[in-house]
Amino acid sequence: MAEQQVQPLHNEKHANTKIKNGINVEFMKTQHLVPVVAHEFARIANEFPMSFVKNNETGTFQAVAMFGLEPGENLFVEGDKWTAAFAPMATTRYPLGLVKHPDQDQYGIVIDEASPLVGEEGNALFENGEETDYLKRRKEALVSFIEFSQITDAFTKFLADKELLVAQTLTVDIKGEKKDINGIYLIDEKKLNELSDADFLELRKRGYLAPIYSFLTSTHQVARLARLKAQQA
Repeated sequence: MAEQQVQPLHNEKHANTKIKNGINVEFMKTQHLVPVVAHEFARIANEFPMSFVKNNETGTFQAVAMFGLEPGENLFVEGDKWTAAFAPMATTRYPLGLVKHPDQDQYGIVIDEASPLVGEEGNALFENGEETDYLKRRKEALVSFIEFSQITDAFTKFLADKELLVAQTLTVDIKGEKKDINGIYLIDEKKLNELSDADFLELRKRGYLAPIYSFLTSTHQVARLARLKAQQA
């Protein structure tokens, strides 16, 4: 895996830089959990199981899509191809990123110059020193991702505060062998159904019911991961 070379995007330095469409499969190969935002839960649920993981230092939770059953495993990469019909926003923003300026409330765009998607072919970023429509769209998507992430953090914190997240062990069957997956948190459906009317109304008002139900549906995709693992074994 090549080292990243992340540089601030500049209209002179990157006047001729282009970005190819696609996903950085090389990087994805080893990712078994990827952060997701609530706005894409419905689409994620059609492809991947979701779970929450806990940051043991801060005690906060992060929503993730599961691409594999163990660290370093991505069952949706075959050779140099991404085989799923959808990829989460966290993966499609690469090789561009937003970095917050330390002393002000502004973001700057950075580009990973070492990315296989960056070169002399693909979508131009600048034309005559001006941003192309392609770059403007990419910028909007980066800003949306930050906003969506903040909304998702609030959603996740609400679930944690209401004690709706519960540590679970998922047991999957791979070619007749049982395998346990630990260290993940799921939404506790029993507790959800026992919420007071006021709390349930609060969930509805905040628009949290749809992502909750998408999340619950997604857990059935664990069986799909087990099938893929059995096929690839």
